[in-house]
Amino acid sequence: MNPPPPALNAAGLKRAARKLAAADPDLGRVVERLGPPPMWDREPGFPSLVFIILEQQVSLASARSAFAKLDTRLPSLNPASFLTLDDRTLKEIGFSCQKGRYCRELARAVECGGLRLEELPSQPNAAVCTNLEKVLGVGPWTSSIYLLMVLRRPDVWPPGDLALAAAAQELKGLDHRPPPRELEAIAEQWRPWRSVAARILWHHYLNPE
Repeated sequence: MNPPPPALNAAGLKRAARKLAAADPDLGRVVERLGPPPMWDREPGFPSLVFIILEQQVSLASARSAFAKLDTRLPSLNPASFLTLDDRTLKEIGFSCQKGRYCRELARAVECGGLRLEELPSQPNAAVCTNLEKVLGVGPWTSSIYLLMVLRRPDVWPPGDLALAAAAQELKGLDHRPPPRELEAIAEQWRPWRSVAARILWHHYLNPE
């Protein structure tokens, strides 16, 4: 098994952003206007995965609100403590029935040792995705976001990300919102720094002109 690439750091992010800006004028305009994108990194482990599941197909504000309420209810958020919460409590916090189920499945997988989160940083991207996606509710978008934001891998592209599609449509002057396959094709030009390109696009999306 090949070792994973080195994690992206702040200096590497800035260097890669400059390279992408020089190679792609559309990304260059964003970097010129806003500067390099934030790292938006998160700590490895169960809480970050719960947060990413909360972010699936909802606004960032909604996910942050629910996670903040969860943090208030469980100052020590771990699989065992999460499994003490009943359906009613999860609904009051802001979990849908589906996301409550997904996070319970995640908690059980970590509790029983079926998913060893502590081993993921040493695994290559494909193995990380395979191991995470064994858990109900963890699909390619969720595993990619974990790779990109938590493990800080430099060349990850989250499939089906609506904010990236909206930003790409605007920056590339497209007359339509690019579907996942087309968006992945567009992102090919940004290898081996697709994670940095994604951050630049999110930076644009969150800071419209």
